[in-house]
Amino acid sequence: MTQDTLAPRDAAWREELRKAMSAKERTAIPRCKMPELDPAYRVTNNDEVNQGISEEQAVMEATRCLDCPNPTCITGCPVQIDIPGFIKNIQRGDFTMAAAVLKQTSALPAVCGRVCPQEKQCESKCIYHKMKKEPVAIGYLERFAADAERLDPNKPEPAMPVRNGIKVAVVGSGPAGLSFAGDMIKKGFDVTVFEALHQIGGVLKYGIPEFRLPNSIVDYEIDNLRKLGVKFINDIVVSKTITYDQLVAEGYKGVFIGSGAGLPRFMGIPGENLIGVMSSNEYLTRVNLMGAGRPGYMTPVKEGKRVAVIGGGNTAMDSVRTARRMGAEHAYIIYRRSEAEMPARIEEVHHAKQEGVEFLNLYNPVEYKGNEKGQVTTAILERMELGEPDASGRRSPVPTGELTELPIDEVIVSVGVSPNPLIPRSLEHEGLNVSRKGTIEVNDNMESSIQMLYAGGDIVRGGATVILAMGDGRHAAQEMAKKLVNQ
Repeated sequence: MTQDTLAPRDAAWREELRKAMSAKERTAIPRCKMPELDPAYRVTNNDEVNQGISEEQAVMEATRCLDCPNPTCITGCPVQIDIPGFIKNIQRGDFTMAAAVLKQTSALPAVCGRVCPQEKQCESKCIYHKMKKEPVAIGYLERFAADAERLDPNKPEPAMPVRNGIKVAVVGSGPAGLSFAGDMIKKGFDVTVFEALHQIGGVLKYGIPEFRLPNSIVDYEIDNLRKLGVKFINDIVVSKTITYDQLVAEGYKGVFIGSGAGLPRFMGIPGENLIGVMSSNEYLTRVNLMGAGRPGYMTPVKEGKRVAVIGGGNTAMDSVRTARRMGAEHAYIIYRRSEAEMPARIEEVHHAKQEGVEFLNLYNPVEYKGNEKGQVTTAILERMELGEPDASGRRSPVPTGELTELPIDEVIVSVGVSPNPLIPRSLEHEGLNVSRKGTIEVNDNMESSIQMLYAGGDIVRGGATVILAMGDGRHAAQEMAKKLVNQ
């Protein structure tokens, strides 16, 4: 089904909704507020912080939407969700149809409603900004519709798509791979997803803490793909356990690589090899995926009392908030720019402050010192000041030479990631073009230099958002399907 058949703007019910209230009345409605767990309580556990909005809140928030004839919000969505279509279904109380509209273009609506930076994407394009008012809470409504369907005992089972007999393989079960798999299975292809880790979900499982994205939500979305016919195989490393050539020999006519960017970067400063200094990737994987610190799990992880997290992105916020939940009495964000330049979501920064995280902005570590046992004890920080904007538009940090010491017993480095080099290196002899940063180079159709080998997400971008990775997966699915069918 197309968007037009699910939620056409000229449908009688939508015209009635528009006539029921004037634009002035709609714009006078204040934006809803998301209920949250109390900060003092939530730092003691991994319960989800955002509690979701009520049915009454959702209908009222959906009423705020003006149902624009040319909805600019859609232009801000990497997967092109029919945003007014799903929102107006919420307003009329048809939550099942709202979820159906979402699932036309998004394989993971309950995930996106929780972790996508809507304030920088769809909501940033909302017409309310021109009126100097808060935008429609699109992310809250997306989460509401997806959760309403998940909790509905009478929800319909997904219809199995008609198969065309063509096999395609997906490498990696993160957002890019899941999005690609969802679109390809709906187009009739036989889809198998190969995952290196023991759980399906990729960065959604190992990178994002449960207090922001519960594993049960990820598992539900994955189960929906299983019901459509997607096959998942875990504990298999493509390029090691099985090679690309073997996949081709087994009859896979197309391969999509969405293996992410799991190789952490460090700063190359003295003391980074001390005990107690680790990457965000390692720290979050141990806690989120391997149960470190929880009853019944043997996974070791340092539980520092004075923890410094280096960086200002969402992963840094996830790490520092996790440290507080792991018992840190002092948890610091050390960021070389000011708060205004932080790439993290505003909500993440807000939640971190509520939870007692201390922000040391305009500081940069230049060295770590340790004790006689090789354990980190001190971070030497240099005060920075902001200079001229760099290529990204953010003002560049300039060293001042002024140093200060910060006593710490754990450092978590969150200054970026690079693609895992295993797959790109294994295929370079086949003619795969790889950038100097280790990313797979693709054309406008997401196809690599090897025919019928497509790629998307962080293995192409080098580190981005869940929704951008999903957009890559959708685009690749569209182009690969077109090429396979026309062969």
